[in-house]
Amino acid sequence: MTVELALFFVLAIIAVGSALGMLLSRSAVYAALYLVLNFGTVAVFYVLLNAPFIAMSQISVYAGAIMVLFLFVIMLLGTELLPTSNVLPWQTPVAVGLALLLAAEAAYLLFVRGATPGVIQQPIESFGSPQEVGQALFTQYLLPFEITSVLLLVAMVGAIVLTRREKGSR
Repeated sequence: MTVELALFFVLAIIAVGSALGMLLSRSAVYAALYLVLNFGTVAVFYVLLNAPFIAMSQISVYAGAIMVLFLFVIMLLGTELLPTSNVLPWQTPVAVGLALLLAAEAAYLLFVRGATPGVIQQPIESFGSPQEVGQALFTQYLLPFEITSVLLLVAMVGAIVLTRREKGSR
C-alpha cells in the first residue's frame, strides 16, 4: 500500500464522517463547521490528483466565502439549534427505498463493472494548473464566463434592491 493510497483512505473516512456529522448534527453552526471540514478534505483530494488550482478554489470559494455566508445567515436568523421536524408518514419508506437502491447500484458498479478494460492513463502534468485553467477560461469558455459574471452582477443588484429601505422608514 502506497502512502497516497493510505492518505486517500484516511481522508475518505474523514470526509464520510464529517458528512454524517453534518447530517446528524442538531446545531446548525456545528453542521456548517462539519461542512467546512468536508470541503477541506475534498480540497486535499484535489491536491492528490495534481490539481492545485482547483484545490485552492475549493478552499477559498466554498470553505471561505460560501461558509461565511452560511454562518452569517445562521447567526442573523438565530437558528443555531434546529427545531424538531414533523416527519410525513411516507418519507421514511421512500428514504429507505432510495438508500437500498443506491446501495444496489454501488454494489453493481463495484462487483459487476469493477474491472477496468485497460490501463488508466495518468493525467498530463499541467492538468488543473492555473495557466491551463486561465487559458481555457478566457479562450474556449469566454462566453459562459461572461454570462456568469453578468448573472452574478444582476443577482447582487437584485439583492440590494430587495433589501433596500425607503427614506424615512425604519
